Amino acid sequence: MALPQTKMDATEARISALTLPEGGWSEPARRDALARLRAMGLPTARDEYWKYTRPDTLVSADAPSAAVLEADDEAPLFEARDRLKIVFVDGVFSAEESDDLSLEGVTIDRLAEAKDIHWAKDLYGVLETAGQTPVARPLAALNTAFASDGVLIHVTGKVSKPINLIYRHEVDTSDATLHHVIKLDAGAEVTLLENGPAAARFNKCIEVDVADSATLHHIRAQGRDHERRAATHIFARLGQESTFKSFTLTVNGVLTRNEVVIDITGDDAVAHVAGACMGDGAFHHDDTIFVTHDAVNCESRQVFKKVLRNGATGVFQGKILVKPGAQKTDGYQISQSLLLDGDSQFLAKPELEIYADDVACSHGSTSGAIDEEGLFYLRARGVPRGTAEDLLTIAFIAEAVQEIEDESLQDELVARVSAWLARRRG
Repeated sequence: MALPQTKMDATEARISALTLPEGGWSEPARRDALARLRAMGLPTARDEYWKYTRPDTLVSADAPSAAVLEADDEAPLFEARDRLKIVFVDGVFSAEESDDLSLEGVTIDRLAEAKDIHWAKDLYGVLETAGQTPVARPLAALNTAFASDGVLIHVTGKVSKPINLIYRHEVDTSDATLHHVIKLDAGAEVTLLENGPAAARFNKCIEVDVADSATLHHIRAQGRDHERRAATHIFARLGQESTFKSFTLTVNGVLTRNEVVIDITGDDAVAHVAGACMGDGAFHHDDTIFVTHDAVNCESRQVFKKVLRNGATGVFQGKILVKPGAQKTDGYQISQSLLLDGDSQFLAKPELEIYADDVACSHGSTSGAIDEEGLFYLRARGVPRGTAEDLLTIAFIAEAVQEIEDESLQDELVARVSAWLARRRG
């Protein structure tokens, strides 16, 4: 079926503003992604999975300007933690600010510098391509075609310290596209941290292949620039007895769309994806999740909490697909919003599609105001109203934050939420 002319024109305008990297092992995957992008076209508000989120500023030929937030009132996240730092400034790798990429149990290469014969050739664009069915994800195809850089991480053992991808925004018209590929061998384990606003407009894709009995812990914090826009994708494939756990905290930003596509292919695997966002005013935050169970005795959890005020908008689209034969599936999905005024809104579309008969799957979605009974209880014990509201807000997001296994990381992120609330109250 031919694309509508307006969609075709918009897609070609975006493509013409970019340069396709040529040569090297990734070129066939890039050209395939470009062909797929032209066939599906960039998203519009008429597309089913974009009806709650206007993609205009994510697909325009030129990136909208986003002022850089000069924030010197707090140290960068994870600063006190022993970690390997990899820094990108407006989508450009900064060797001066990054650590040496050597670390026992892992090899790390840059996408822009990887040799012609590279293990990532068998993964780059592969999981993204698979994730285009049954729902088209054209911004991910755009990323695979045009990503200028990223990291290729091959985890061969249990890595002693986290790998921290740090994204810095310095130019108010920056338009960054990064693509990361992560491969975990059988029994390997690593923690991946991400933080920073990245660019005025940011398109990021991560492909993760988690082999049998391997474990990936992923924790990211998106913020704090008020005017930034971002579209991110994670495509994960899980082997037997593997574990994938991802948590995202989002603060500020005009528009954020986080998509996670998980394909559970090995028996006894575990996939948890969770998130919390804090939005104020011109803030639109969209979590779109698709988890496919295609193996026996596997567990998945989706836990998302959104705190919204002053007209902010939160969106959750989450689906659990249980294929025939995927017996003993345990699938759990919850999405909740805390609306701190009458102007904000939460739009939710939870879905279950089940073709096996021995499963335990559930989903729920709620939206409401702050707990007046809890507020009264705290006020009656002398807690000021603003502080009481902050405490109840932190309690509200607790279920999502507790998806992080490392309690010290939980504490660090909760401290950032507390600081954000205090600034807003002040």
